[in-house]
Amino acid sequence: MASVAVVGGGPAGLSAALFAAKNGLDATVFDTDETWMHKAHLFNYPGIGSIGGSEFMGVLRQQADDFGVEREQGVEVTGVSTDGDGFSVSTADGDHTADYLVLATGADRSLAEDLGCAMTDEGVVDVSVEMETSIDDAYATGAMGRTEEWQAVISAGDGAAAALNILSKEKGDNYHDFDVPADATETFGAMADDEA
Repeated sequence: MASVAVVGGGPAGLSAALFAAKNGLDATVFDTDETWMHKAHLFNYPGIGSIGGSEFMGVLRQQADDFGVEREQGVEVTGVSTDGDGFSVSTADGDHTADYLVLATGADRSLAEDLGCAMTDEGVVDVSVEMETSIDDAYATGAMGRTEEWQAVISAGDGAAAALNILSKEKGDNYHDFDVPADATETFGAMADDEA
């Protein structure tokens, strides 16, 4: 099983981890809980009428937990590196290795710069439409690749795009994450029936 290390636990990071774990990859999120979502209130997130940012983060974390994402809550990443065969994520607790790296640290682009990712003339990380950086198998999501165009649902979509690209690489074909009602019953059993 391929492993994905996600640095940052806001909408982009948790979305990437959720899609990866839901589809059979080993996903770990390193989260210092400094997301801007704690200052937000969402009226413009599809499917949500009105919810506080911190409450939304609780729901999103629970969803990630339900699909087996390992969350390293309160763990700060001090460095990232690659040897060409994978990535090392350094924390005060030691180094963690992964096959793929997703950076979701908002406007803090220092880890991407340290890794050697190409930057644009505007000073943001240069990413493809799949959110992949100039470093193979390293992704930068959300505000990392956008100049002042920051929005929670866009960030979540960036995280999903990164995860789907990783899944496509792992599965050897363009991967689609599309569920039908029977999937919910199979995955959640009686919980899905209760919510219907």
